[in-house]
Amino acid sequence: MDEQQLPPDDISEEELRAAYEEQLKRVRVQDVLIQSVVSLLNLGGRKAGLSPGTEDERDPEQVRQAIEGVRALLPIVEPLLGKDAAQIREALSQLQLAYTRIAGGEGADQPGEAPPAAEDQPQTGEGGPAQSSGRLWVPGQ
Repeated sequence: MDEQQLPPDDISEEELRAAYEEQLKRVRVQDVLIQSVVSLLNLGGRKAGLSPGTEDERDPEQVRQAIEGVRALLPIVEPLLGKDAAQIREALSQLQLAYTRIAGGEGADQPGEAPPAAEDQPQTGEGGPAQSSGRLWVPGQ
């Protein structure tokens, strides 16, 4: 995106509205959809405490909402992304793993809890519980 300049203080509301309308003419819906997915992944990672210095910002509910938002938009943006869709799917997988570790103290990283058995894991090419139910799959639930 182009560098945006702040409007001068003496600009009228009508001029500001016209400038906004001009910018809207250039914005494409697909760009907003892709940016929304990227923003949700970045914010979800922050709310999962994945970035250094964000550990105190952990909020499992915010992470869950970010995951659900990405999952809802993914079928729309995948065709737009082409080969780059794999990066988005990988980032979503990492966020889902982080969610399982922080949500309600549950997850395979908890002491005394075994990781899910191999037979519980979806096989390549199969839809896992998340895809079949439309909800986030959390091991052990």
